[in-house]
Amino acid sequence: MTMKAILVRAPMDFGLEDVPVPECSSRGLLLRVLACGLCGSDLRTLRSGHRKVTLPWILGHEISGEVAEVGDRYRGPWQQGVRLSIAPLVYCGRCDFCQSGQCELCEDYREIAQTWPGGFAEYMAIPEEAIQRGTIRPVPEGLDMDLAAIAEPVSSCIHAQEKGAIGLGDTVVVMGAGPIGCIHIALARARGADAVIAVDVNECRLAQAKQFGPDALVNASRNDAAGEIRRLTGGRGAEVVITANPSGQAQIQAVEMARKGGRILLFGGLPKTDSRPQIDMNLVHYNALHLIGTTIFAPRHHHQALSMLADGRIDGRSLITHRGRLEDFAAVAGEALEGNVCKAVIQP
Repeated sequence: MTMKAILVRAPMDFGLEDVPVPECSSRGLLLRVLACGLCGSDLRTLRSGHRKVTLPWILGHEISGEVAEVGDRYRGPWQQGVRLSIAPLVYCGRCDFCQSGQCELCEDYREIAQTWPGGFAEYMAIPEEAIQRGTIRPVPEGLDMDLAAIAEPVSSCIHAQEKGAIGLGDTVVVMGAGPIGCIHIALARARGADAVIAVDVNECRLAQAKQFGPDALVNASRNDAAGEIRRLTGGRGAEVVITANPSGQAQIQAVEMARKGGRILLFGGLPKTDSRPQIDMNLVHYNALHLIGTTIFAPRHHHQALSMLADGRIDGRSLITHRGRLEDFAAVAGEALEGNVCKAVIQP
């Protein structure tokens, strides 16, 4: 029995193919995929491969679907027909961090779409490990399956803002107005920030971000970003700056625009070949700034993400700008690689 899937054979060599339907393991599940989000990391893998992905491979790690089959020795809570939101992280359960309940710091986590084939396919096998130690939740009643798929990036943003303790009284600057930046804008607003300012070098992305309610937009290609933030905050700077992009220059500017005692959330990772920006550490020292690294998330963040998408505190419908079927994947991915997509979702 075969199914349709997007098979990546080499960098920039991918397309729709017929492949065998994955086998449902005895203690696992077979999921009929209903939606799969296209992530920036997927685009990087399409463009240049990934050290954890052995090609040919099926990508896609922002997934929602319906249980199509259960293994003959499966004894879990989800039966045939149940709709699930699948985030990719499968925690080891053994390291000190997992044992202390800090799954977001797991030292040996694995991921769906890296260790196991992903969701750009009609069906996907969910292994026993993911059921026991993964990030899987039933979809809340009434939540669109497209939105259930993109709970994964929302989860990472929730974790970051939790670490940054964003809340009442804060002016928050979000550097980068792509999909992650838009989520951060909406989330900072939902957490009660007094003001939220979006910064980007792309006018089209700033226009997209406007839908999420920032108080001001700053085009860093036309203005001195740090100077403009100082002006907008009466010379004080921002309590919180989030670098929601892979730019070392943004991290340098973040230090320059933060208020004394401010928090800088380093959300976007940098290219390995250019990961040491020339940050003025005297500003960090004398202004008592907090540099906060943040990555992945814990199951509780995924739960919160689904709740916020379901009740509209995060406007997922405005986030998704492109939808397509598996046969449309090449065209949608091409648009995304050109930077013309905020968030795309593929519906097999």
